[in-house]
Amino acid sequence: MMKARVLALSLSVLTLSTLVSAPEAQAEELMKWERIPLQIPLAVGKERVLFADKNVRVGFPPALNGKLRVQSSGGAVYLKADSAFPQTRLQLQDVENGEVILLDVTASDKGSTEPVRIVYSGEVSSVSSSQDKPASAEGGSASPGQDDGSQAKRKKVKYNAPLPVVLTRYAAQSLYGPVRTVEAVPGIHPVNPHLPKRITTLYPSEPVSVTPLGGWGIGSRNVVALKVKNTASRKITLDPRVLQGQFVTATFQHRYLGPVGTPEDTTTLYLVTSGRPDGAFVAEPSVVRKAVKAAKKGANHG
Repeated sequence: MMKARVLALSLSVLTLSTLVSAPEAQAEELMKWERIPLQIPLAVGKERVLFADKNVRVGFPPALNGKLRVQSSGGAVYLKADSAFPQTRLQLQDVENGEVILLDVTASDKGSTEPVRIVYSGEVSSVSSSQDKPASAEGGSASPGQDDGSQAKRKKVKYNAPLPVVLTRYAAQSLYGPVRTVEAVPGIHPVNPHLPKRITTLYPSEPVSVTPLGGWGIGSRNVVALKVKNTASRKITLDPRVLQGQFVTATFQHRYLGPVGTPEDTTTLYLVTSGRPDGAFVAEPSVVRKAVKAAKKGANHG
């Protein structure tokens, strides 16, 4: 059974729809991502497509609710402005590794409808405001990640809360908050949790599906965000004490799941681990079977 402390955090959620249709073939405008926000003008009432070529989710401020429709499918993002609005910051986040691409979107009667293809230059990294500096206070400490590959330049950093709280808060802000709300935290970097696309061993006592969303780390501590969705027609009260695995802390974004098909049937779970995230989870049965088969095959050949 999971050994973890439970954190209570106030989190903000943005909703993202899914689209399965594809646009008609058109000429594309190429935009190169070089850590400078991409300018995306929209024409009111007309859809514009961005080809990110990554499995991404979109974060946008509540001020655009009712003004901007955002849908995503297969590495493409579909934006449609229902009314004009001034320049507003959006973020596209790679589901696999947490990397962030920034968009400055505007909407007017003279905006563009030409599809955009994002071209990448080197490795994309998360971006947060350089003006936001964490307060120095007594709390957990850890060595920040290398920014130039040199261990000699590492310094201990004091955070304004215990590391599990800092990591969980950062993950929630990165997934669902506008970029301006993401605190600049020294040392936090995206990590690949190396987890299967569907996890069945984490919460086997309830009819839920669990899929990874992303991961971040500081030193030896990592946080993994997972989508938890109800697959039953009844309400489920979430209990972190029954999670299977070895975790430092566990935080559900909501206390319960509504019946499948309702707006409340999905939430996010944040798990903080000590060391590699994949080592904290109970191995999937399919992985165990493969390991046993491989061992038997090796023994037979021996």
